[in-house]
Amino acid sequence: MSHANCQSCGMPIESGKYCQYCSDSDGNLHGFDETVERMTQFWRSQDQSLSADAARAKTLAHMASMPAWKGHPKLRGDA
Repeated sequence: MSHANCQSCGMPIESGKYCQYCSDSDGNLHGFDETVERMTQFWRSQDQSLSADAARAKTLAHMASMPAWKGHPKLRGDA
């Protein structure tokens, strides 16, 4: 059985492009802003010492390295 990683967050998955947290029930990627919010909440749940701003910065840096978000205008500073 081959494993892959979610192209949005990097979580290990068995098939498809996106994990259950980054996609809807049809496998479509959630929007940028929703994904930022979900990942920011995840980082804060993992480390309660992170401020909202620090968790958001960590999220944006991580997303910039992921295939689903590479070149996104909001990560390039265009929007």
